Amino acid sequence: MLAQCRRAKTWRPTEAPRTFHQLQATNLTKPPACGSIQHMTDDLLRLTPSGLYCAAGDFYIDPWQPVERAVITHAHADHARPGSQRYLTTPTGAPVLAPRLDPGASIRTLAYGERLTLHDVTLSLHPAGHLLGSAQVRVEHKGEVWVVSGDYKLEPDQTCEPFEPVRCHTFITESTFGLPIYRWQPQAEVFAEINEWWRANQAAGRTSVLYAYALGKAQRLLAGIDPAIGPILVHGAVLPFVQRYRDAGIDQPDVLYANGENARAHRGRALVVAPPSAGGMAGWLRKFGPASQAFASGWMTIRGARRRRAIDRGFVLSDHADWPGLLAAIRATGAARIGVTHGYTGQMVRYLREQGWQAEVIPTRFEGEPDAEIGDAGPADAEERASGEVD
Repeated sequence: MLAQCRRAKTWRPTEAPRTFHQLQATNLTKPPACGSIQHMTDDLLRLTPSGLYCAAGDFYIDPWQPVERAVITHAHADHARPGSQRYLTTPTGAPVLAPRLDPGASIRTLAYGERLTLHDVTLSLHPAGHLLGSAQVRVEHKGEVWVVSGDYKLEPDQTCEPFEPVRCHTFITESTFGLPIYRWQPQAEVFAEINEWWRANQAAGRTSVLYAYALGKAQRLLAGIDPAIGPILVHGAVLPFVQRYRDAGIDQPDVLYANGENARAHRGRALVVAPPSAGGMAGWLRKFGPASQAFASGWMTIRGARRRRAIDRGFVLSDHADWPGLLAAIRATGAARIGVTHGYTGQMVRYLREQGWQAEVIPTRFEGEPDAEIGDAGPADAEERASGEVD
């Protein structure tokens, strides 16, 4: 049971983790020997009304509703739901997970690569590269190994632990950007574009308002832009996570809270980082004076996504793997069976079957709209509402 996390004697060291490039050099054409699985969701992990469940270990992975024991891959709301009795996550993931749960929620941590025995199941967490503390979940039972990826990316990111491929028989992967049109440009080029946009707005006397997910994407943007250009303001939904990233040793520039006083003081010069929902609040946006609005998201690959939101710029920067990244991660596991969840599942499954994998769709309750990454932001914070600065 997850309650065993409380006792140090249940933690066991695992083998030293291997890098993505080390695993690429190994023979990936033959997965470890294993028995036949007719329906992957009816075996070691199975789908239930509460989400993905391991009966042999008696725990859920990213459950959709309250359960007794929840293993959480990362702290985004579509994977971390409040109300469960016990949570297990990584040490760096716990501080960003806690604000998403009920006050006083029981959170236990397991370091990357450490092994935990739950009944006769061995569980371990491995870096996913999605955001600070994000993890893949490795589940081993009677010689059979499954890995649940959660959300992940292979691109280097100074604000989180890098993706680590894990060998397995069955790999359950996300496919948020599971179409060949999604191919990310180097992130250094994206940050250069953002800096250029910010400088151009300053020259025109406009405030630069950049929308991004409050947890993960916002901190990655702050770490990648040039703070010497001018003052940086952040929305109240972003500010607490900036401090939590600093507490974890992640560099973040000096920022100011985007309240009315700071907005007026830095009109026409500042970069403002805010969740997408803030853009729909005319009172909040009005305090910055003339402004240029932009989104940072993988969905900005599609021009229609920019038009629907009437924004000035779209920067293609995602914390999910692109099409080549998804395929590289799948190959690196050596798995023969692939479960596909979140995003373009049908298209990805069809492609994998054509390439010789056993693949099937793993449904999820929180599929959301195709552009959920830029739409899931939460309301403005209470202080802004109390001040009357938002409609």
